[in-house]
Amino acid sequence: MKLNKLVCALVSGFAFAATAHADNFPSKPITLIVPFAPGGTTDIVARIVGDKLGKELGQAVVVENRGGGGGSIGAAAISKAAPDGYTIGVSTVSTHAVNAACNPKLGYDPIAGFSPITNMARTPNVLTVNNKFPAQDFKQFLDQVKKNPGKLNYATSGTCSIQHMVGEQFKAATGTFILHIPYRGAGPALNDLLGGQVDMMFDNLPSSMSHIQSGKLRPLAIAWNKRIDALPNVPTFAELGLKQVNDPAWYGLVAPPKTPEDIIRKLNAAAVKVLNMPEVKERLKQQGAEPVGNSPAEHAAEIKAELEKMKAVVTKQGIKFDGI
Repeated sequence: MKLNKLVCALVSGFAFAATAHADNFPSKPITLIVPFAPGGTTDIVARIVGDKLGKELGQAVVVENRGGGGGSIGAAAISKAAPDGYTIGVSTVSTHAVNAACNPKLGYDPIAGFSPITNMARTPNVLTVNNKFPAQDFKQFLDQVKKNPGKLNYATSGTCSIQHMVGEQFKAATGTFILHIPYRGAGPALNDLLGGQVDMMFDNLPSSMSHIQSGKLRPLAIAWNKRIDALPNVPTFAELGLKQVNDPAWYGLVAPPKTPEDIIRKLNAAAVKVLNMPEVKERLKQQGAEPVGNSPAEHAAEIKAELEKMKAVVTKQGIKFDGI
């Protein structure tokens, strides 16, 4: 009898401790690691959500950019951080699928190395050229690419990034050859595209949208399930007969592995609430992004499915990680 009471007391104590843990969190600022340089889509989405997330949680959410390695440096930092909820980060197709699919020596496990929180948003990918490029639409663009094999190039946020994979999928689908120029993030890549140092870019729409709207970049095709309201004259890749290039990008929130479930639930609830705020929805929409806000289990399933898909692309294309 006494043993049973002791067991019950211990169980109650553990339950109380877990509840107290969640109730006391957070008691200090949270670091949100963005595994790419400032100015890219990952950074834009993270800052839109992070600002409101901090206010919802009652503690500042401080964005820390750790670019390089196609997002792998920042992702590794997230995975190796203390599992206390005070360091979280952004998951992307690049960090959790593409890098793992094409780099056998990656410094983290995209599945076991993280505790998923939620998918923040999905965005279209977009093919853009500098406004001085001699093509006004996709047909003229494709003619230029086919007439100049190996003479034109495309910028990306890094080797084995989602932009790199989209570029490789485009090359395979069209039977063309364009040179890949990797950068340490979408921001630096965009700067050189705007300056005319590179010819084109397969980018996530939010980081390119302002330059498209200002007329500095010309959009030729988007990867989305339909034409978007902000760019009604730009066809989808599917419309152009390139369905294999028509997949969107996504941006999630993850924590280090073994982060307590009560903290994950609290972060998820706060993030979902933020993503349902009208002002956040509007800001994401203005950037060409669509809010998601699903469960930790659903985001975990997304990561796993994307990883398997990218493994197939890497195998089919014979893509090798070059260490850049």
